[in-house]
Amino acid sequence: MQEIISGAGLFIYPLALCSFVGVFIIIERSLALRRGRILPPSSLLRIERREKSDPRDRSTLGNLGRHAENHPDDDDGLRAMAALEVNKMERGLVFLEIIIGAAPLLGLLGTVTGLIQVFANISPDTGLPEPRAFVEGVALALTTTVLGLSIAIPCLVANGYFQRKVDTFSVQLAAVVEQIQGRHRQK
Repeated sequence: MQEIISGAGLFIYPLALCSFVGVFIIIERSLALRRGRILPPSSLLRIERREKSDPRDRSTLGNLGRHAENHPDDDDGLRAMAALEVNKMERGLVFLEIIIGAAPLLGLLGTVTGLIQVFANISPDTGLPEPRAFVEGVALALTTTVLGLSIAIPCLVANGYFQRKVDTFSVQLAAVVEQIQGRHRQK
């Protein structure tokens, strides 16, 4: 592990930053996008039974239920509130997208820098690179490429998973909003 860190040279700092931010966002979104935080079954049951929402319920659906109770004739406001809640679910995902693009590019930059290091130290007399510069340059090239890809790939997988979860929750919230609005129209 120490060889990887030392082999990456100065590129280890931005790559480490990408890694830490990516891990933080993945953990935070994993906790925030749980079904119980978005569409708890108890809140769905209250809406189906046309019961008042629980004031302690801080879930996305609880927020929408309270808004619908406080503003029963504001269909546009309820849809806007649902869109705002979907926007909250997407929080942080843009940073995963940035890391997905930036980490491999940082790895590529390290690769090019390592190759420049190798070719800059070719002896004019022999046409061969200096052994130490050759080893350091190749280590930089390979290490930064591996690190960049190993940071971007899990972030890419997590981003796809979270985007799909947000899309699914968004459709489910839209259905609940329609259900609430349909009830108001019947009155």
